[in-house]
Amino acid sequence: MREQIITSLLDNDLYKFNMGQCLLHQYADANVVWQYKNRDAETRKFSPEMVEEIKEQVKAFCALQFSKEELDYLSTSCPWLSKDYISFLSIYHPQYDWFDIKLDDNDQLYLTVSGPQFLTTYCETPVMSIISETWFKMELAPDAYTSAEEELYRRTDEKLEKLKTGELELGAFSDFGSRRRFSKKTFDEIIRKFSEAKSEFKNSIFVGTSNVEFAKKYKIRPVGTIAHELIQTIGQGYPERNPAYSNKFVMDAWHREYGTENGTYLTDCIGTDVFLRDFDRVNAKLFDGVRHDSGDPYEWGEKMLKHYEKLGINAHEKTLLFSDSLNFEKAHSIRHAFADKAKVAFGIGTYIVADTNVKYMNQVLKVVEVNGRPVAKLSDVEGKNMCRDPKYIDYLQRAIKWRMEH
Repeated sequence: MREQIITSLLDNDLYKFNMGQCLLHQYADANVVWQYKNRDAETRKFSPEMVEEIKEQVKAFCALQFSKEELDYLSTSCPWLSKDYISFLSIYHPQYDWFDIKLDDNDQLYLTVSGPQFLTTYCETPVMSIISETWFKMELAPDAYTSAEEELYRRTDEKLEKLKTGELELGAFSDFGSRRRFSKKTFDEIIRKFSEAKSEFKNSIFVGTSNVEFAKKYKIRPVGTIAHELIQTIGQGYPERNPAYSNKFVMDAWHREYGTENGTYLTDCIGTDVFLRDFDRVNAKLFDGVRHDSGDPYEWGEKMLKHYEKLGINAHEKTLLFSDSLNFEKAHSIRHAFADKAKVAFGIGTYIVADTNVKYMNQVLKVVEVNGRPVAKLSDVEGKNMCRDPKYIDYLQRAIKWRMEH
């Protein structure tokens, strides 16, 4: 094995811990299957050597445990996490027998993670970080790899300069890029650069990073709330529930767990329009804001503003968090479209951590099965959808259609 990539279980996104506590307390019976997908499968292949390296890196990840210092940090920086949950983390570690990793007949990485979701949820982000870094290190020649590193840093410095001069004004923004980073080394350097430069930004506020390890290292805020996996599991993983009401079940579970804490809801798991049917005045009051992750951001923003207005809620008190395929120019434009109508914030991932002369790893690791049944993500654009079973997609779409029409 080459140098170990994941060396701390805090090298993960904050929302994993938020969701992990909810799953432990309320849905420990949810057994899931995660499926890896390389969205650039036609042009980006894997070799047997890459797959073996990924296996070794995953084994090293599975040998990790949380230190007392790391758990103390989680407890103090995230006071909504309960003492019993922190105690659970003190004995937690990933297990290699959850994984099935091999090279398929099309020179693609076949990777699944199977087991209770309150245990396997912590594998997604670190494993994707391992895959991305391994692919680049083993695919690129040494000169090409060095060139990509240098270009990544050069572009980072250009971005920082535009924020310092005020050429681009983002308002509040955070890094969301752990899973698609070029490497841990470059990720570390980029977060350091943003942390040190943030006081010089004009009309841009670097709030923090979704990565808990680097939030701790650079004394910045860990950020994040919820992901599609929770909506898929709670809303679709139990056959007695109508999946067209997925968001209602999740919002109810979230309020039971956190009350008014962690209040940014992801709208697009089964489509924003059906989400709005459950986003009534009570939920809209309790949640601090909503997150956009697919579809036209301007149309989505206007739709959310109209919904708040219909409910008699002052949108200036709510946050519209945009996180879909953003660059700084796009964020600048979106901010100026909505800044006088609501609070606006951005979660920016790939553009911060993997913007170089080699395309980033366009990859996902998604829950595709809960308790032996298929589940789906049906976002606001078809290209982001993911499901193993076309029959289940048909069922889910018919359930949603019936609800929307009746």
